Amino acid sequence: MNHSEKSSKFQLKDLLLPAILGGSIPFALLSFIILTKEDVFESWMYFPLLIIPSGGAAGGAFFYLMGFHWFPKGNQKLIAVIFSTLLYFVALWMSSVMAFAITGHWN
Repeated sequence: MNHSEKSSKFQLKDLLLPAILGGSIPFALLSFIILTKEDVFESWMYFPLLIIPSGGAAGGAFFYLMGFHWFPKGNQKLIAVIFSTLLYFVALWMSSVMAFAITGHWN
């Protein structure tokens, strides 16, 4: 197996870092908001802390696949990065709606 065959082979462990980065950003933001809040930590806050970073992790993995694996160069990469960035924020929004709808805090 030469280098070009090895680099084109997809490995699941390659998705781990983008998924962790995609999920850690909303987790850090939510943790900051919750910890600086004057009220005490309540049990309903577990759902947003689990569901919203999961959506971010899925968006981060999709971003990696679109920008670095499926469309690795050229104008297609630029379009893929722009599209996957928009989809990342849509995934965060939809996971936020789902998390707060489950807890009853989405009106």
